[in-house]
Amino acid sequence: MLLTVLGCSGSIPGPGAAASGYLLEADGFTLALEFGNGVLSRFQEERPLFSMDALLLSHLHPDHCIDVSSLYVARKYHPTPPEQPLPVYAPAEAPSRFVAGYAPDAAERSSLDFSDVFSFHPLGAPVHIGPFIVEPALVAHPCEAYGFRISHGGVSLAYTGDSGPCEALDSLASGVDVLLSEASWTHTPQRQPDLHLSGRQAGELAARAGVGRLLITHVPPWTSREDVLKEAESAFDGPCELVVEGGRYEVVGERT
Repeated sequence: MLLTVLGCSGSIPGPGAAASGYLLEADGFTLALEFGNGVLSRFQEERPLFSMDALLLSHLHPDHCIDVSSLYVARKYHPTPPEQPLPVYAPAEAPSRFVAGYAPDAAERSSLDFSDVFSFHPLGAPVHIGPFIVEPALVAHPCEAYGFRISHGGVSLAYTGDSGPCEALDSLASGVDVLLSEASWTHTPQRQPDLHLSGRQAGELAARAGVGRLLITHVPPWTSREDVLKEAESAFDGPCELVVEGGRYEVVGERT
């Protein structure tokens, strides 16, 4: 698998930086993972506009999905739109939430469901998306939010989405080759529970799970990336780095 980072700024887009957005590619199939502020622009810098094969969303906070509305416009009103709806795997409320965000007028909402552009699939049980096996699990966040374990060809990646520490993350990350983990702040006891991970908690998760490699993402513009990385490295003695926008990371067998 090849992981490409379209955006990794946490909670909001940063100066010249998109919010959450990634691509996973294998066997000629492109799975977009998250589609937050600025990600559609970055996607077009990397790939042709309609080249994604499916979209996977962990939850419906704007920094992870707001550019879906713009993607709807592109796929509906482009002079040569795609022939088939794009499969979108997302929390159950995704269709109504996207319609409400796109059409503030009640009369317009009543005749709009996005189904001509997107084919929605609610998250829950493990699912095959192209060549990938995607295992979702509910995680600790204020809304319906999922982390994922994504496998292909004998290698695996776990993605935390947005979450505080929880058993679901330990299960998803257990023994994976690569853990893509959010770390939204440095560690203090005063942090709000069931919301985000600190750098230290991301490192502790990687250590408990015995992952091969830790990739840190979703650091907000107001948090020191260097301090988050130092915390993670203090808790996890394996390979650990901060992802960067535009970065490409091979997901290969990295466990020893």
